[in-house]
Amino acid sequence: MKFGFCIMSDIDEIGFFSFIENLGYDSAWVADSQMMYSDVYAVCALAAQQTKRLRIGPGTAICGTRIPPVQVAAMATLNRIAPGRVFLGIGTGNTAMRTMGQKPMKMAAFGAYLRVLSGLLDSQVVDYAFEGRSRPVKMLRHETRFMNLLPRIPLYVSGFGPRAMALAGEYGDGLVFAIPPRGVPVEVALGHARQGAARSGRDMTGFRNATLTNVALLQPGEAADSDRVKQSIGPNVMASVYYFYDVVHETGVEPPEFLRRIWKPYCALVEQTPAEHRHFRTHEFHYTDLHPGEAELIDEQLIRDTCLVGTADELVERIRSLERDGLQEMVFAVGNTTKWRLAEEFSRLVMARL
Repeated sequence: MKFGFCIMSDIDEIGFFSFIENLGYDSAWVADSQMMYSDVYAVCALAAQQTKRLRIGPGTAICGTRIPPVQVAAMATLNRIAPGRVFLGIGTGNTAMRTMGQKPMKMAAFGAYLRVLSGLLDSQVVDYAFEGRSRPVKMLRHETRFMNLLPRIPLYVSGFGPRAMALAGEYGDGLVFAIPPRGVPVEVALGHARQGAARSGRDMTGFRNATLTNVALLQPGEAADSDRVKQSIGPNVMASVYYFYDVVHETGVEPPEFLRRIWKPYCALVEQTPAEHRHFRTHEFHYTDLHPGEAELIDEQLIRDTCLVGTADELVERIRSLERDGLQEMVFAVGNTTKWRLAEEFSRLVMARL
């Protein structure tokens, strides 16, 4: 099993990359959300210059905010700085789009985007439509100057539903997905990816997978809803609530069962903001902070419903089980200063035993 961190892109915390590299972590996935965080590619470039072994890339870059050639140029530039240790994670955009009051890209458009993106990463000539005009495009001069497409840049597709997981198999080199409690078993996710691969005649040789998850490493005897745990992953827990707030109000579905006991008080907090500016608030503190009143909504059950929770012994056993199921990499998302302590303790108490 490999381990990494998903880092909320912060130009003032470049030192965290070398910190986790020295602790033995394999990867750093840098969040891309232009209305909230530092620019993802600026942060990745600085991190690449200050590390030697760590794999670095967007986790995940957003297709709705950059056309495929721009995405590939940014990645190929990173690959010139740190050849062979960069990757591209790509997704439809949750916070990046919703903080602008827009919706993530639909699956049909995502598939079309991935076709162009994967072709350009492979140095192919591909047909690309821009503002209604389709023309053949390819990356120029990458063999000599400016940017490198070799060593090849792996493409991880973010997939949290069956259709997106299938697109990962059809166009990607890997899949980023969620495991239980809020996701699906590894074999189910890979089964969807295999269906997509079969659709395009690809095999799964060398196909990679990684899960983006929340982790709470408990001290012996510590409650899962201790003040320390809430401070560390409370914003992660609430990120799930923010997501479903949008889904419920966009589609008219009922909130999921695990949120129903807090749904009305949470909505009351959000609806203190005028409707026309509500999209400013809902994702503003994504993985970083809590709004007033949110900490009181977080209890042990909500933490266990949204996070991987346990002592070092319990997490070791859970990770061994996930590895037997075929999971290759675990990526932990923490967006506040507690990530430094978590990184050190998880490396010492869990990774050292695996």
